[in-house]
Amino acid sequence: MTRVGITGIGVVAPGAIGIDAFRAQLAGGRSAISEVDRFDSSAMSAHKAGVVRDFKAREFIPPMKLRRMNTLSRYAVAAAQLALRDAGLDPSALGDTGVALGTSFGPVQTSVEYMQEYVEKGASLAPPQLFAESVANAPGSHIAIENDFRGFNVTITQRESSALAAVMYAASQIVKGTVSTAIVGGVEELNEMIFSVLDHLGALAHANGTSGEDARPFDARRNGLIFGEGSAVLVAQREAARAYGYLAGFGIARDTTASLSNWGEDPGAVATAMKAAIDDAELAPHEIDAVYASANSTRRADRLEYLALQALFGERIPPVVATKGYFGEYAAGGGLQLVAALVAVHDQVVHASAGYGSGDSDMRIEVTSKGRAAELRHVLVNSLSAGGGIVCAVISREAA
Repeated sequence: MTRVGITGIGVVAPGAIGIDAFRAQLAGGRSAISEVDRFDSSAMSAHKAGVVRDFKAREFIPPMKLRRMNTLSRYAVAAAQLALRDAGLDPSALGDTGVALGTSFGPVQTSVEYMQEYVEKGASLAPPQLFAESVANAPGSHIAIENDFRGFNVTITQRESSALAAVMYAASQIVKGTVSTAIVGGVEELNEMIFSVLDHLGALAHANGTSGEDARPFDARRNGLIFGEGSAVLVAQREAARAYGYLAGFGIARDTTASLSNWGEDPGAVATAMKAAIDDAELAPHEIDAVYASANSTRRADRLEYLALQALFGERIPPVVATKGYFGEYAAGGGLQLVAALVAVHDQVVHASAGYGSGDSDMRIEVTSKGRAAELRHVLVNSLSAGGGIVCAVISREAA
């Protein structure tokens, strides 16, 4: 694959607004998981999430436009503005730019509010603006409208893999020459309905008799994922004089053993996607210097990924970094995982895996417990989603 440069990064994340704050968060190994205070979780088993705090949307969006956007759109538009600033680009000169965003669940809270208005007031009095904001492609549409971008506008919903799938789509269009620049990434919003459903399904981490509630990817104590919100947006360009790193290859596969609400049991499918990404980058497995893992602190998904790494790399599994312990899971978490890998390649470091203490005795794998300097030319990024979707990418330091 022709390599595509990432020239700007915008972050609205739990614990960090902006790429500099996010870089510092990673360097310090600080998890941003905290108690949920947006709604009452007292009747639930889970009470923590990756919550965006200290975000002031008015710093990025004019007041009249701000009123027309829900929280999900505000996160995405702000992250896009930060990414464009970081790249030093004037949106008015980027008319053919495309937009591709991933979101696992979309603006569920807005849909709830619209249906409440519909039921209470009837169809004729339900606010039409709420309906317009209730669709998953509202954030991406706002980004294009605010910046007058006239390229493709695509929103992908593939659960945990949504962000990386959107990045893959945009990169393919840049390589084809459809556009020269694309705004890509993921966005997610914490809301009571999704949180309560995931809690009822038993997907979320919770306190038990031996440990407190926390995100612990690859850790022996892991017992569920942490929901994370926010947005990570990248500027991807065909011509990149300065770049954090380059999208060098992608691979996809599906685990046919997966159920709609859970991960599968076929490490071969995951290994196939990883190998396809490495092949697309015209590399061999031994040239991968680190893996930024999909691991989300669930017993099944983490072990599935480990078995796939073992199948592909054998006894030489590169250092593995698990980032979901910093900011949680889903489309925002997937986008932030990719940002962390780009920062790693740019800064030549591997980050600590937040929440990791000690691994399972039968998982022979080097999960990073501390951040350290490292020579990184090529990093593999994995994303596994419930339902069996798998997307993998290779990030390279150099343009060729």
